[in-house]
Amino acid sequence: MLMDNIRITNTPYDDVFRTLLNDCSSLIIPVINEIFGESYSGKEEIIFSPNEHFLNQQGGNEDVRITDSSFKILGKETKKYHLECQSSTDNSMLIRFFEYDTQIALDEGEIKGNVLTVTLPHSAVLFLRYNASTPDKLKIRMVTPGGTIEYDVLVMKSQQYTINEIFEKNLLLLIPFYIFSHEKRFDEYEKDEIKLRALQKEYEQIKNKLEKLLNQGVISEYTRCTIIDMSNKVLEHIAMKYSSVKEGVKSVMGGKILEYEAKTIKKEGIEQGIEQGIEQGIKGTVSILKNLGIPKQTILIKIQEQYNLSLEDSKKYL
Repeated sequence: MLMDNIRITNTPYDDVFRTLLNDCSSLIIPVINEIFGESYSGKEEIIFSPNEHFLNQQGGNEDVRITDSSFKILGKETKKYHLECQSSTDNSMLIRFFEYDTQIALDEGEIKGNVLTVTLPHSAVLFLRYNASTPDKLKIRMVTPGGTIEYDVLVMKSQQYTINEIFEKNLLLLIPFYIFSHEKRFDEYEKDEIKLRALQKEYEQIKNKLEKLLNQGVISEYTRCTIIDMSNKVLEHIAMKYSSVKEGVKSVMGGKILEYEAKTIKKEGIEQGIEQGIEQGIKGTVSILKNLGIPKQTILIKIQEQYNLSLEDSKKYL
C-alpha cells in the first residue's frame, strides 16, 4: 500500500519555516499573493488552525500528522490555505498533502440534513531545492462514484528568486533559504577567498535592504532579528561541513543572535511581570509584544502558553 512507504521526518528547515510563520505571520501574505495570484494588501487577519491532526488508521489506531501551516485569510472572502516546506520532492509528498487537505476540510465540515459539505484548502509547496524534473505544479485526482474530481497543489521554488526579486515582491520569508541557491558552490567558496567574498557581498546586500525596510517602518526590529536568526539556523545545518562558508556569511549577518534584543526584551518583560503579579505581568507582556510589532494572533498564542490561559481569557488583554 502507498501508506506503508511514508516516513514522517522533521528537519531544521521545517522548524525555521514554522517559526517564521508563527512569529512573523505578516510574511505569509506576499507569498500567498505570489503563489496564488491574490492581491491581499497585507492588512488582512490571519487565523491559524491547529497543525496537529489525528488520522484514524486501520486497527483503530490514531496517527499524528503535522502540517507546516494551515490558516485562513479574512479578506473580501474567507479562504483556507495549506502550505508545506520541502527541501526536495519525495514520493510520499502528494499522499501527505491529500491526508492533510482532507483532514483540514473535515475539521470544519458541515452536516445539513443528510449532506456533508467539506471545503478543501488552497494548497501549495515551497521547494528549497529543485532540478529539471521538479514540476511547476502537482495534481491530486479523486475518482468517486459520482465522477472524477481533481485539484492542483501549486509549487514555489525558492531558488528561482534573486535578491532583488525577493525584496521587490516583499518575499522576505524566503531570505533564510536564500543560501540554497549557493549550495552547489560551497566547495568553491571554501577554497577560494575571492568567490567567498562575492557571497558575503550578496549577504551584505540582504542585510542593508533589511535595515532600510526597518528604518522605513515596513518591518519591525523583531521581524528583522527573526529573519537573521532563522538565516543563521539554516546556514548552520546546510553548511555544517564548510566552516569558511558558515563563518563568512555569519560574520556579515551578525553571527549567533539566538538571544537577540527583541527576545531579550520580551523575556525581561515576562520576568518583571511575574514579580509584580500575574495580572500586571500579562498586561506588560502584551504591551511589549505589541510594541515589537508582533501580530495579535501570535500574541494570543504566546500568552496562552506562558500563563496557561484559555482563548477567551487571553482575548481580554488585547
